[in-house]
Amino acid sequence: MGRYIVRRLLWVVVLMFFISLLVFAIFYLLPTADPATLRAGRQSTPEAIAAIREQLGLDDPWYQQYFNYMKDLVLHFDFGTSFTNDAPVRDLLLDRIPATLFLVVGAALLWLFLGVAIGTLSAVKRGSASDRLAMGTALVFISAPVYWLGLVMLYLFSNDIGKVHIFPGAGSYQDHHGIIDRIPSMILPWIVLAAAFTAIYARLMRGNMIEVLSEDYIRTARAKGLSERKVIFKHALRAAITPIVTLLGLDVGILLGGAILTETVFNIPGIGRYAFNAINLSDLPVIQGTVLFGAFFIVMMSLIVDVLYAFIDPRVRY
Repeated sequence: MGRYIVRRLLWVVVLMFFISLLVFAIFYLLPTADPATLRAGRQSTPEAIAAIREQLGLDDPWYQQYFNYMKDLVLHFDFGTSFTNDAPVRDLLLDRIPATLFLVVGAALLWLFLGVAIGTLSAVKRGSASDRLAMGTALVFISAPVYWLGLVMLYLFSNDIGKVHIFPGAGSYQDHHGIIDRIPSMILPWIVLAAAFTAIYARLMRGNMIEVLSEDYIRTARAKGLSERKVIFKHALRAAITPIVTLLGLDVGILLGGAILTETVFNIPGIGRYAFNAINLSDLPVIQGTVLFGAFFIVMMSLIVDVLYAFIDPRVRY
């Protein structure tokens, strides 16, 4: 197990290098807006644009800029300085990670619990009215876009514009400080972000559980006289949940790179919203930093999932 983890961590370093190189290549080889022109404004002159390009280091060849960027990143954990506001990208990202982390972890716990519970119940009650209702509702939530569902939830339940004043509205996250105080402002974002994932996990869990319940070792366990509860939770659930863990790791890793739509609808100052603004402004250091953060979260969550396999499924060995 130790060797496996070390090999995966080395691959993380190699992957990060190629991702950073790819972002640089896309930015320089494909047509994009000139950061110096955007920063100079509409009334700019060629001289002013040239001065800004020199100030930002954009006059150097792209490979020289890439070398300087990687040197600062490896030696000083420095992601450079934002083109638009002259602030260190590292500090800007670290300020926004807690909001994204709070959003994603809370939603993930919600959709994992509900998805596994609903999927298991539907599989056990296969063909019943509750099974049809659960899968029909799941199909509706899978089809509902996040931004539409978020606006509907705000219209119905937010304190500022909602028909029923229950939860804080958009932008309330920034009005509170501390984890406990911010929980009420995150309830609607958690529900909206978790809705589609809960539906997907429930359908996947149902299919896995139905397949596992037809296996020979499940029939053997029942023939030995084990209670149905023990058969389901001790034997069937552990085997059926393995693909769910894989999907959870990938989904959480991707969302930690930024849940753009949810953060935008509820005005949450997270990484995804910041990355979207940086793309519009061609702010390469911020784009590079957010991409590297997102890639790091994805590969690390994938590694964690692979390690968890050995504990969840006794058939897995490294």
